[in-house]
Amino acid sequence: MDAQVMITVAGLGVSGQAAARALAGRGERVVVLEAKDGERQRAAAAELAGLGVEVRFGPDAKPPADTTLLVTSPGWPPSHPLLTAAAEAGVAVIGEVELAWRLRPAGAAPWLALTGTDGKTTVVRMLAAMLTAAGHKALAVGNIGTPIVEAVSGPGDVLAVELSSFQLHWSNSLAPHTAAVLNVAPDHLDWHGSLDEYARVKGKVFERAGTVVYNADDEIATRLAEPYAGAVGFTLRVPRPGQLGVVEDLLVDRAFVADPADNAEELAELSDVRPFAPHNVANALAAAALARSYGVPVAAVRQGLADFVPDPHRMEFVATVGEVSYVNDSKATNAHAAGASLAAYPSIVWVAGGLLKGADVDDLVRRAAPRLRAAVLLGADRERIRTALARHAANVPVVEVPGQDTGVMDRVVTEAAGLAAPGDTVLLAPAGASQDIFDNYGARGEAFARAVHRLAADPAGAQE
Repeated sequence: MDAQVMITVAGLGVSGQAAARALAGRGERVVVLEAKDGERQRAAAAELAGLGVEVRFGPDAKPPADTTLLVTSPGWPPSHPLLTAAAEAGVAVIGEVELAWRLRPAGAAPWLALTGTDGKTTVVRMLAAMLTAAGHKALAVGNIGTPIVEAVSGPGDVLAVELSSFQLHWSNSLAPHTAAVLNVAPDHLDWHGSLDEYARVKGKVFERAGTVVYNADDEIATRLAEPYAGAVGFTLRVPRPGQLGVVEDLLVDRAFVADPADNAEELAELSDVRPFAPHNVANALAAAALARSYGVPVAAVRQGLADFVPDPHRMEFVATVGEVSYVNDSKATNAHAAGASLAAYPSIVWVAGGLLKGADVDDLVRRAAPRLRAAVLLGADRERIRTALARHAANVPVVEVPGQDTGVMDRVVTEAAGLAAPGDTVLLAPAGASQDIFDNYGARGEAFARAVHRLAADPAGAQE
């Protein structure tokens, strides 16, 4: 990059700050545009000023006149006025991930990249654990942990890279060692405009990958992989040659072995997958495929699963109260993720609701109906879920809990406890985003867990 030109960075978020630091460290002239003018933003601006980065506050509608490249925040849609103005002015727009790829030094760590609607963080952490068990200095980066623009010059010898659809939209030259698509289901349609466009963006991860890995049980992921010879599938069924899959109670590899037509290698047992659920077995197989593509031995795959610690708010057991289990899957922020969670339990009081982001929940409710004892609904789009329940699960009792305060979760848990019977699972799997009431899915899950612990401390009081 030419130090005589100017690079504009949109936003002072984590990725924006990382991009500005990386560019300033290379001697580039950098200006950051930030609409919000608060204490946190001013502190970040002061830190960047020491590196020679100028921060301009205010709702800029177009980039500075001498901008030759604009690095955008991953969540900004292409329709954002600043980005449309940049396009009209002929200014190239990229994201922090694309910037990281362009700035990586010679001999930089290879990328094992993955995307999908659900399971990305779980898979990237499983993958990092497998790589570490094999003796690599592996870093989990991208849409998780360390900003990738910093990690490319860090100590890792291989990067496990989680990529969102937003990040892939603004990336055009990534060439990972291996790329995987875990699944594709309606999500972020308000951002991408259609499922076809969302899927197309997910498929960009394959375009220059050395090895393509895909979910053979997912129709869209399979279609995205079809143009790539030698693509490796993973499946919950018995695998064909060129796939990883399940045989009885074993996870097996029929792709990265000497004779895939006639041989398979045992990777792990189903009991090694925690928390156990069909979709988490698929996650483990995806991580194993990525790891095996990089030469990770079988023993390290199994050890990695043993070392893996699930992130909070993902099918997280909270407590048992009155012979009823309470499980926090607040990260199930779309219908696809909620469906995977609901499929893991036989009798459920379902806690659901939030912002559906333009997605339909009819098929989710239809599939889950046989497992539902009752449902407790909260949040902005709860009426849409109630309508789907009336259509596909008319005999399931439904309670709506109105309110926009975070204390609503205590009322939700009280209602759920009253509907549950011994042996049931009260499952928070909202199928929607949290920002209608909570700051994020973590805050929502924590509110649920606190309410459950209060119920456990005084179950009689919760029923009053």
